[in-house]
Amino acid sequence: MHIQVVLFDGFDPLDAIAPYEVLHAGGSASDGAVTVELVCAEGPREVISGTGGLPLRATGALDLERADILVVPGASGRVGEPGEVPEEEVGAGEREQDEFIPVLLGRTLTTELPALLKQAMDAPDITVATVCGGSLVLAMAGLLEGRHATTHHLGLDMLDATGAHAVHARIVDDGDLITGAGVTSGLDLGLYLLEREVGPRVAHAVEELFCHERRGTVWRAQGPMPTPH
Repeated sequence: MHIQVVLFDGFDPLDAIAPYEVLHAGGSASDGAVTVELVCAEGPREVISGTGGLPLRATGALDLERADILVVPGASGRVGEPGEVPEEEVGAGEREQDEFIPVLLGRTLTTELPALLKQAMDAPDITVATVCGGSLVLAMAGLLEGRHATTHHLGLDMLDATGAHAVHARIVDDGDLITGAGVTSGLDLGLYLLEREVGPRVAHAVEELFCHERRGTVWRAQGPMPTPH
């Protein structure tokens, strides 16, 4: 199972690194059954995060022929609505540090990433997973209409407005779409992917190694509807 963690300018480092480390450890615990790499839609390059300009190097290109799972992080920056941002800040030109998160997420729409993500969502043998605002990248590209998904609690209304069914849960499993909520949910997302795709023994071994217990129940559209109180 090959997993590609997809970087874009303004990404949140923890959204990307938390699942990367968990999945890398899962590979070690499963004799190489899992491999993971950092990639970018544009190919190998240094990608600048939204956290103090911290760079990470994408070592490869997003490749739907190789990837079994894509993991899409969110962005880091200031919290706010797009309307709060002055026009000159939204336009092209030099990127400023500490930009508004919706602007950073929206900027992905001008790259090759949305088209590649659409191909991935349409491919029956590829699972797309997201952390935090990564689901909003998909939603803003029109790829989550009618799908169950979650995101950071501050973005749930925005997610719902795109036509997705926003769920207030830490991890939401919607088949070939798995989404995580806030930033640290990337740890839980990685562990859940290991449990789902490799098995609970490997997931448990990595959980013990990282001294982190997954939180909450993974939400699925299964079983009876709960009775309202």
